[in-house]
Amino acid sequence: MPNRIFGAIHHRDFVRRDFVAKAWYAGGVSVTASDRESQIKPLEPPDCHHLSAAIGWLELGDVAEAGAELDQIASQFRSHPHVLVVRYDICAKAGKWDAAAEIARTLTELEPHRPGMWVSLAYAVRRKTGGGISQARAILVQARRAFPREQTIAYNLACYECQLGDLNAARSWLEKACALGNANKVKLMALEDPDLKSLWPELREARA
Repeated sequence: MPNRIFGAIHHRDFVRRDFVAKAWYAGGVSVTASDRESQIKPLEPPDCHHLSAAIGWLELGDVAEAGAELDQIASQFRSHPHVLVVRYDICAKAGKWDAAAEIARTLTELEPHRPGMWVSLAYAVRRKTGGGISQARAILVQARRAFPREQTIAYNLACYECQLGDLNAARSWLEKACALGNANKVKLMALEDPDLKSLWPELREARA
């Protein structure tokens, strides 16, 4: 979320929007270019083996086995960021968005310099009980101040603004996302993104 440590599992939004980079794993958290270096000490055997196995089970779609592997990690390492992002994925795949949001919030506190953690928090908050697009948007507006050149954040803000009905703001964020990377790829992805459906006619016309 590619520069990866393990495998890669993306949530639906990340599949659509992960054009800057990249699926770094420890989990399905979308991790952008400035996320590539971490000061977090990696797990050692046997805990790293359980983590790798959990990721493998997630790639196979077996959430229960993935969770069982994480439960075998020593208790003092279960709050390790690499473990938490896999736990986030398990919760996301199970539709447990309240728990996923709590995990993502913890990750933003542990590694606030990683924009992918903020994207993950917004993703979960959009879906959690009492959450929604407005709250997710607020998270990424805040993150944008810290990471003004992160394409994923700009793109996701375009999606949120479009869903909230502010098409001018959506266009502006989409233009920013295009300016930060491969504009053609961004536009092609936007044309397949239901969140941006209101912009499809003008995007198609621009490509004609």
